[in-house]
Amino acid sequence: MALALVQPPVFSLPPMNFTKSRRCCRCSYTLERTNDSPSSPPTTSSTCRPAVILPGLGNNTGDYQKLTLILKEYGIPTVVAKVSRIDWLRNAAGLLDPNYWQGTLRPRPVLDWYLKRIDEAVNEAKELAQGANISLVGHSAGGWLARVYLQEFEPSDISLLLTLGTPHLPPPKGVSGVIDQTRGLLDYVEQHCAKAVYTPELRYVCVAGRYLKGARLIGSSNNDGSAVMVDIDQPVADIAVMNGTTESTPAAATLRARFVGQGYKQVCGQADVWGDGVVPEISAHLEGALNISLDGVYHSPVGSEDATRPWYGSPSIVEQWIHHLVN
Repeated sequence: MALALVQPPVFSLPPMNFTKSRRCCRCSYTLERTNDSPSSPPTTSSTCRPAVILPGLGNNTGDYQKLTLILKEYGIPTVVAKVSRIDWLRNAAGLLDPNYWQGTLRPRPVLDWYLKRIDEAVNEAKELAQGANISLVGHSAGGWLARVYLQEFEPSDISLLLTLGTPHLPPPKGVSGVIDQTRGLLDYVEQHCAKAVYTPELRYVCVAGRYLKGARLIGSSNNDGSAVMVDIDQPVADIAVMNGTTESTPAAATLRARFVGQGYKQVCGQADVWGDGVVPEISAHLEGALNISLDGVYHSPVGSEDATRPWYGSPSIVEQWIHHLVN
């Protein structure tokens, strides 16, 4: 794969400023507040599919408790796949597979334990669905593992896969200093899993965050290393990039950007790109999906703060993609 990656089209979301009610231009439903309190989430006038949240690498079920409560307040029944932090140590079994050392590792059987947790959560959601379809919401690695699940288990009642900061694309080959940390897993996903589509039967929606632009480790960069700070009095989709105030000096800010940039480089082969602090924006999008980028969004619920460093599941950010979970 060449370094010159082609970025899929990005669709900018309109600000979701809810007054009494608002009809989304992309969906045939109306969001209404339950009362006049500005903190009350909208309710929906149509049926919501149950959602299954799939934790990202290193995360556990409890990390998504707040997101679960937010979705339920919107009227969306929610199940989180049961994953503990210690469960991720099961992946060490891949070290015994020769394919790991050759960079040609496959998701199965190494990740069978996670696929089983997805299936268990989907079956639990089916009981809530009462014959309706189900949405999968995959955070980080949970997004591409959802694609493996769709390929391997072939469920017939999934009508939406929404990914949040998922590194979908394998790192480019032949780039100096880049090591495939998935040891071939994302190559397998790209080659063997179904391509992304956006159809009434099955919709792929990929959400990427633009929290921090990385910088090269050596050499000049136009990036000053500042984070995107979120003013909670404004809709996130309208916020411009502003200088961060958390770093004490410009040098410290640049050091941070260079450090984050090295992480981006391992994922997409380039350091000086925008991303959510962990996953580059370009890697979180898929050709054929509805691709969305949101300013000021941090990658993980761990280390996030709703006011100054919101992540994909913070209330102000959920408002930007919640309508995709409603029929």
